[in-house]
Amino acid sequence: MAPSRRNNNSRPTTKKRCQTPLKKSLRIVVIHGPNLNLLGEREPGVYGSTTLAKIDAELVKIANELSVEVKSIQSNHEGILIDAIHALRGCCDGIIINAGGLTHTSVALRDALVAVAIPFIEVHVSNIFARESFRAHSYLSDVAKGIACGFGPLSYELGLRGIIAILRR
Repeated sequence: MAPSRRNNNSRPTTKKRCQTPLKKSLRIVVIHGPNLNLLGEREPGVYGSTTLAKIDAELVKIANELSVEVKSIQSNHEGILIDAIHALRGCCDGIIINAGGLTHTSVALRDALVAVAIPFIEVHVSNIFARESFRAHSYLSDVAKGIACGFGPLSYELGLRGIIAILRR
């Protein structure tokens, strides 16, 4: 988020809460990280041919069946994702995150998820443990409520159903 105004100390301030909270009983936000906007085109042998728009549409359909509200965001920029996570405080009950390559590199993204204390599920379309060795390490896994990876687009559905089950306990 861009600074919204200056306070008396001339420091930039940002809005810390979302503008439009979700309305159903459980509110889930799906966060898609870098390069996920290219799903369906990028390395189809690894990631398949399903587009991000199709994944998001399927999640909305499932969420409606389960009386849950789902909102999705995608960015290729780490800082934008961190700002979006900060803005979720008080606005959602759970997060599903596919941080893409930031999974393996971003302590800052991990810190943002820990700081907001919103339960989250980590998801990946491919099996990160069956790929290059650097992909086997996740900065998110040990603070996530669960992980769904290697099931293609179904990983997102499993993540959604998992976070709902956790939140409804």
